[in-house]
Parts: sequence; C-alpha cells; structure tokens
Amino acid sequence: MSKQAARDRFNSVYKIIHAELVERIKSEGMPADAVEWYSKNLDYNVPGGKLNRGMSVVDTLRILRGSELSQELYTRAAILGWCIELLQAFFLVTDDIMDASITRRGQPCYYRQPSVGMVAVNDAFMLEAAIYQLLKSHFRSEPYYVDLVELFHETTYQTEVGQLIDLITAPEDHVDLTRFSIEKHRLIVVYKTAFYSFYLPVALAMHMAGIKSPAAFATARNILIPLGEYFQVQDDWLDYSAPPEVLGKVGTDIVDNKCSWCVNKALALATPEQRKILDENYGRKDAQCEARVKALYEELKLADVYAEYEKDVTGKIRALVDQIDELKDRLKKDVFLVFLGKIEGRTK
Repeated sequence: MSKQAARDRFNSVYKIIHAELVERIKSEGMPADAVEWYSKNLDYNVPGGKLNRGMSVVDTLRILRGSELSQELYTRAAILGWCIELLQAFFLVTDDIMDASITRRGQPCYYRQPSVGMVAVNDAFMLEAAIYQLLKSHFRSEPYYVDLVELFHETTYQTEVGQLIDLITAPEDHVDLTRFSIEKHRLIVVYKTAFYSFYLPVALAMHMAGIKSPAAFATARNILIPLGEYFQVQDDWLDYSAPPEVLGKVGTDIVDNKCSWCVNKALALATPEQRKILDENYGRKDAQCEARVKALYEELKLADVYAEYEKDVTGKIRALVDQIDELKDRLKKDVFLVFLGKIEGRTK
C-alpha cells in the first residue's frame, strides 16, 4: 500500500470518530450552535498534520501480529491512533496560546480564528476529554482498558512536565543562557516529545497485541526514549542547518531563545570570548544577531559535532535492538528498526 493510500485509510477512521463524538454532544441535548462549534473544533485541530504518531499504532500492531489486520482490528487500532492525534491537538492548541504563536500547519493558530480567542482553552479541554470518551466506548470491555486509560494519563502528565521545564527555562522575552544545559535540554525533549511521540504509539499497540510483561514494556521504553531524543536533536539541528526550501519553514530557534541542542553544545564548547557573543546575540529578534550566532556555530564546527552524535546514538540504539529476545518479550525488532529507518539521516 502506498503512503497516500495508507494515509487515506487512516483518515477514513477519523470520519467515524468525528461522527461519534458529535453525536455524543448532540445526545446531551446541547444547542445546535454548540454542536456546530465542537464539530469545527475537531476538524480544525485534529486532522491535517503528518499523522505519524497515530499511524504508528496501526503499523506497530501489524508488525507485532506478523500479518495484515482485519478491518475490525484495523479500525480499533486506528481509533487509538486518533486518540494520540487528539492528544497532540490538545497540546498544540494550548502551546500556541502560551507561545503567542501566529501560524500552525500553514494556517492561523486556532485561537487566532475570528470569534475563537480564549474559547480555545475550553476547546482544548474538550479535545482531551474526547480521548476518554472514545476509550470508554470502544475498549471498556477489554482486559487492558485500564492500562490504556492510565497510559494516556501518565503520558499527558509527562508531556506537561516537559512543557513546564521548557517554559521556565527559555521564556521568549527573557534571555538568560545560564539557565540552559544539556541536561535540561534532555529532560525537555524526553518529557515533552519522546514519551507521547514514540513510546505511546508502541505501548498502545503492545496492549492490543496482548503483551503483558512489564519487562517487555521496559525494553520498549529503553529503546524508544533515546529514539525520541535523537528525533528532537535532529529537529534542533535542522532548524539551524536546513535551507527553508528543504525544511518547509524558516528556522526560528535562535531568535526565539529556544533551549536547543545547538546552543547547548555551543555553550559547552565556547571560549569566554565566544560565550560573550552568544550572550549578546542569542534570542534577539534581529537578523544580524542571528547571523552572528550562526557564524559562531560554524566556527565551533557544530556540523562535525552533530555528525559524531548521530553516529554514536544510532549505534547505541541498534545495539539495544539487537539485545531483544523476540520469543521471551513477544517484541519484534522491526518495530524499532522501522522507527529508526524513518528518521536516521533525515534532512527535513
């Protein structure tokens, strides 16, 4: 099946959950304008992204079972995938408000839509609540139902902790590089990205596949968290190094005072004179300041540092995958190798 065909099939399940969620609010006796508002909230915020997280549930379950999924099994796995996309939508709507962002996915951020404003806060809560409505209606009779609910609650908490560290470490309007460190960067990316983007899809599929061993889930986590960290370091690197026509956007980490991998590596390598350049120019809304920081990155040969990091981390991840006992853990090495294959050496 082509990538587009797989995406189209996954999107067909969105129509099912959209209809179900809208019918639920109708059944509460809500007025027509509230029902219409909720429907538009779902359509504006949930579909339209890359859908990698959601589709990974389906792909992982297929690998674990070693065969194509029946239509019924596919639909149930896809519903879990859309629950991740609902979680992602909840995070993005609130994140855009906190960051005062302008655009998201090539269109105005939801809260900037005419007549929406801070109603977006409540709409975000409703996106999160939809997850648990879907879990209850489709999985309540399953022995792993409580595991699914607890997994979503735990992952939401982890992501919000990561967001907290990010917000207090690198506020856009107050530059203080003494707050930055590689360890803080690691905590931000592990908690804000890796748990919900990498571990959550696989753990959901593992529950559907009937895997119960805590050791198997620990094995998956020990591989997927470094994978997620690697993915975010890549994002940080590409924000600085990739041309806008390749990246699809203009990188803004330097001017936005982001606690990125690049600046933390530069801080670790810089001489006192070079550190002064960073202190005076990083996080400034000024093209010349940004150019000075980029020139310093080149002077520090950050490209070589990144290449060495990538070689090291991919080697370590492959070593962890090699240690999997497929019979004992009921895991398949391909689950992790497919993830690694999608991101290793990517340029956008």
